[in-house]
Amino acid sequence: MTQEHCIRLVDVTNRDGVQTARLGLAKLEKTIINILLNDMGVFRSEFGFPFTLHEKYYLNANLRLQEKKLLTPIMLSGWCTARPQDVERSFKTVPKLKHICISISTSKQMIDGKFEGKKGRADIIKMMEEAVAACYKGGAEWVGVNAEDASRTDMDDLIAYASAAKTAGAKTLRYCDTLGYDDTFSAYERVRKLAEATGLPIEMHCHNDLGMAVAVSVAGAVGAIDGGVDAYINTTVNGMGERAGNADLVSVILALKYASSVGKRNLLDPKVNLSKAWAIAKYGAYAFGVPIPINQPGVGANAFAHESGIHADGALKQRRNYELYDYEELGRGEPEIVETGRLITVGEYSGIKGFRNVYGRLKIEFKDDEEATRVLELVRYANVHTQKPLTHQELLFVANYPDEAREIMTVTPP
Repeated sequence: MTQEHCIRLVDVTNRDGVQTARLGLAKLEKTIINILLNDMGVFRSEFGFPFTLHEKYYLNANLRLQEKKLLTPIMLSGWCTARPQDVERSFKTVPKLKHICISISTSKQMIDGKFEGKKGRADIIKMMEEAVAACYKGGAEWVGVNAEDASRTDMDDLIAYASAAKTAGAKTLRYCDTLGYDDTFSAYERVRKLAEATGLPIEMHCHNDLGMAVAVSVAGAVGAIDGGVDAYINTTVNGMGERAGNADLVSVILALKYASSVGKRNLLDPKVNLSKAWAIAKYGAYAFGVPIPINQPGVGANAFAHESGIHADGALKQRRNYELYDYEELGRGEPEIVETGRLITVGEYSGIKGFRNVYGRLKIEFKDDEEATRVLELVRYANVHTQKPLTHQELLFVANYPDEAREIMTVTPP
């Protein structure tokens, strides 16, 4: 291991988190997630599916927000299957897309079970190679390659796949623990061996089917570091994702900072700002409509609550007796004001007076009635778009970036 290697965060809320069954995010909400991730110092956001037509306006508008320096320095990357037609459509739909991950299954279980004998391992590698070439031909500057179900893939087969990906031009190999099958011991050993054999930076993408997504992600990332390469951990806000979810963003950060042996190694990307944890967790809960569990690490209502005599006494004497880290670090501790009297909100049927009252409280002034009316109309559409009252982050975004807000909320069926 060399000292310069570190573990960076790649948040996949806007790609994998939104695939949570019976839930989802509006495009405006996905945009706010990107803004909050950028504020938090997350290295990359996998912000959507460029080959999916209903993502078109949102993806293009977010890339324009990057040009305007709102979404910078965060990297915005798309996700695509390893099918030539999907790759071609991705770059046709989102012409300024420069970063993309392509994905295909690598385990015998999935190759046999999904392709039903129509494709073998050599076909899978060929499809991956052709997809990588197509991405660069389409204008990509950076391509990552995913190995779906990597944790159940034979090790020699996985090394062969990763080596072929590196030769094809892949910048990272995403090790997908698609079913949450790995444990910390297997993840560390397998990923370290993969790193040593290929020299390719590795992303950990872990699901929580056994409740170990955070632990396995950290163990695998440390294995990559010890194998001599940079490591990345895929996270989602509040652990949202398919089935039992993905590795929770805040929990991963806390583990990298405070777990007994890992924390001492100082491997976490120094750009990560933990003080934004409370804000992004609250917004994610509101946007998804899923309350933060009371016992959620760091951001749950009981994360710093003490009731039993021994615990309360110990915490009052010295917080470190029963608190591993400080609530202030996560952006907690300030009282939150809840309006219990008159409350004016804006929605799809709001008028100009109530609208001006709400924006006045946000210290936003409009140069004239024409500008105010134009933004009011966008706010009405935004309320229809999200189907819930707008947060202050959303209201500020619509007022400050009206053109991008309009594009993000555009849906034009073919």
